[in-house]
Amino acid sequence: MNTDLSMQMMQMNSIKLQNSMQIAVFKKANEMQTDLINTLIEVSQSAPPPGQGIKVDKTA
Repeated sequence: MNTDLSMQMMQMNSIKLQNSMQIAVFKKANEMQTDLINTLIEVSQSAPPPGQGIKVDKTA
């Protein structure tokens, strides 16, 4: 009976570790996506280089 209890405790600790790892990976992925979005927003809001954006090229 003690082995059953110890096995259950090991399984619970293993599941806890897996959940913690999944949360950490999810947080890191979310952080990376947020950084990418912020970078893209900064680039899109910055002024174009001199000489660009003055005329529309309809042949393109």
